Amino acid sequence: MSSPTITLKKVKNSDAKLLYELLAEREPKTFIIHKKMSTYEEHVKFVKSKPYSKWYIIELGNKSVGSISLTHKNEIGIWIKKNMHDKGIGSQALKILMKKNPGLRYLANINPKNRESIRFFEKSGFKLIQYTYELIN
Repeated sequence: MSSPTITLKKVKNSDAKLLYELLAEREPKTFIIHKKMSTYEEHVKFVKSKPYSKWYIIELGNKSVGSISLTHKNEIGIWIKKNMHDKGIGSQALKILMKKNPGLRYLANINPKNRESIRFFEKSGFKLIQYTYELIN
């Protein structure tokens, strides 16, 4: 018996609840931009705004297990449900994303405290190119 196939399904407005559940699973160390968890209403508005060039639900067979996005600057964002980590899903989803959206260069902006994500992207062939500092007045 073969294992279920990884597929990417374009995000629709009706996926807002699933995407909010994924967001709620994240630890604060994974965020770069968010300082606090958004409300569900704020999140629905965000999903409807179509903030990414490409945004997909990652499916394993008929089960939604994460999301992956690509900005207009080819910045990749990926999140896999915690109970689905270490199964190769992220690596497969990343390959599918890049095949569907060919480009010369892809970026991943990662919080330096997020060691798991750093290891994932390094293992996928990404190289560190900068550290960014912020001053908030």
